[in-house]
Amino acid sequence: MKNVQRLAVYCGSAAGSGPAFAEATRATAAAMVGRGIDLVYGGGRLGLMGLIADSVLSAGGRVYGVIPTALVNLEVAHTGLTELHRVETMHERKAKMTDLADAFLALPGGIGTLDELFEAWSWNALGYHKKPFCLLNVDGFWDGMIEFINHATQSGFLSAQRRGQLLVATSPNEALDLLDEAAAAATQGMVW
Repeated sequence: MKNVQRLAVYCGSAAGSGPAFAEATRATAAAMVGRGIDLVYGGGRLGLMGLIADSVLSAGGRVYGVIPTALVNLEVAHTGLTELHRVETMHERKAKMTDLADAFLALPGGIGTLDELFEAWSWNALGYHKKPFCLLNVDGFWDGMIEFINHATQSGFLSAQRRGQLLVATSPNEALDLLDEAAAAATQGMVW
């Protein structure tokens, strides 16, 4: 039995500056569908968000979007999803995505992606969930943040155990393998 059946993917509402970001997004979608993993995401149709949703759908996968009403009204909601959940606030969006997903993966993105990733990590640290999270380090995109996280650990603000929870992969299949292993460990009560 697979441990990750629904994966929340955090990523940019922009496409980014290079083709590697779109290529990694399409590859992530293909790897997910190949393993029968459903997508949970922010419900938008723009940038990498729209690309991953479209890629999963076109490969026959299921996509669950969660979007605040204010963004629906700005016409950025993706209308062709398996399910689109409308919520009132960004906090409700993140909570619903957490409820729907078994694990979290951050592709390249901006402040919204960072907010989602760090809230998932914080909620894990506070015991609200035991779901794993991973960075897909496309073309070194996350290198600076990883360096900072390591600096925070070395400076005594983040324990080695908590630092170890932030999984890092350089390919979609590696990310899915790491998340599945961590989810299995969490369901067995082990610290991952």
